Amino acid sequence: MRRLKQFLKTSLLGGVVVILPVAILVSVSVWIFNLITSWINPITRLVIKDPQTNEFIAETFVIILILATCFFVGVLVRTRLGAFFYRQVETRVLRLAPGYSMIKETVLQLFGNRKDSPFSSVALAQIFCNSTLVTSFITDTHADGSYTVFVPTGPNPTSGLIYHLEGKYVHPVDIPVQDAMRTIISCGAGSGKLISQYRQDLPGTLS
Repeated sequence: MRRLKQFLKTSLLGGVVVILPVAILVSVSVWIFNLITSWINPITRLVIKDPQTNEFIAETFVIILILATCFFVGVLVRTRLGAFFYRQVETRVLRLAPGYSMIKETVLQLFGNRKDSPFSSVALAQIFCNSTLVTSFITDTHADGSYTVFVPTGPNPTSGLIYHLEGKYVHPVDIPVQDAMRTIISCGAGSGKLISQYRQDLPGTLS
């Protein structure tokens, strides 16, 4: 009887472990898709001229069209003429709009290929100035050797706290940002590589 109960328990938990991540992924994907389709609904209505046209197909077409437009604009601004035109429009029109500069900076920090991006330098920080270590991202360095770090909250890495620490309390770790993000999203699971790299970088520690 005990073996049967253990079998039922492990089988049930095993199924939950397999199905739950998939269900969450599907739910998040559906939520994002519905959010996007609500934004593009006015454009979708223009695409649907025939009442019999499938709305899902129309929404998918509009999303593909938007992605293609983003790609085309990205290619265009890489050219000399396109870059010149974009600079003129941004300087004379867009930067006059309230909040444009802040929004652009946020987008660049999250998606831009910048070395000074807050999500480009992983570190373990001693925010309490003791042996406690937290996963963080260096967002700024200062002339006196101190750092400003962003400490994300798991499992949502886009929210967190900002700390200003002396250099001795911030330990840059040479691991891919994706690995650090993965440990945050999984609430710390898989942090072994992060800790191992930190210990290898300690003075007097052999690699």
